[in-house]
Amino acid sequence: MKKRLFLILWLAGIVGVLSFLLVDLSALIALLPAQQGDPSEIPHPALLKLASVLQPAVLTTIAVLVGVLLAGRVGLHSPAAEAWAEGEDPIVPLRRQIVPGIVAGIAGGAVIALSWVIARPFLSAEFIDRAEGFNKLMPHAVRLLYGGFTEEILLRWGFMTFLVWAGWSLFQQGTGEPKPVYFVAAIILSSLLFGIGHLPIASVLNNGLEMPIVVFVITANSIFGIIAGFLYWHRGLESAIIAHMFAHVVLITAMALAL
Repeated sequence: MKKRLFLILWLAGIVGVLSFLLVDLSALIALLPAQQGDPSEIPHPALLKLASVLQPAVLTTIAVLVGVLLAGRVGLHSPAAEAWAEGEDPIVPLRRQIVPGIVAGIAGGAVIALSWVIARPFLSAEFIDRAEGFNKLMPHAVRLLYGGFTEEILLRWGFMTFLVWAGWSLFQQGTGEPKPVYFVAAIILSSLLFGIGHLPIASVLNNGLEMPIVVFVITANSIFGIIAGFLYWHRGLESAIIAHMFAHVVLITAMALAL
């Protein structure tokens, strides 16, 4: 069953990774401040595409393996995927995750959009222009598939699960049910990592980081990470995936309405 569960979640994560191949890297590179320098320093687009899928593919594989080995031991689950791996109907456990995922995703997307509105007066005009251009160049499929499947597998199924297991093993010697404090701490830490993980692209777009950008990026993404973390804990991984997808639906809609 664990082998089948690994394959199901790995394929879901890899679909998100491969969606990066849809990105127009030439247009994206032209948007970046680095283009003001020597164009010969920029790697060939084919090499960039390979790098864009190779690293996340390796990390996804590790995250899926960690979750498969440790999630069940600390009471965390991917109910629909587990049912499918056991030869049962995955729709039944998925049903109880759909509505919480949609509601939380809409709320999370609204929070991120509102955070952008609040932060915008404190951000440089150059960063705003490049960030909006970057968002327009990012295909919807990448947002939905990489954000929904891959990032949730990396941050929740892999990293958050590991943190809960580490706290449980270290402070409870791996006996009994993990205390809620381990879940809360893991949710906060994985959410902060989720926010910090968005800083490199923000730095590239701004040609360096400034405090308003750091505060906005970490705060907006960490808030959603907390929402997704609690969904994973109380409902299952699929609810966090659904929430992540619907958060992007809200953001895609907000960007369309702003045109």
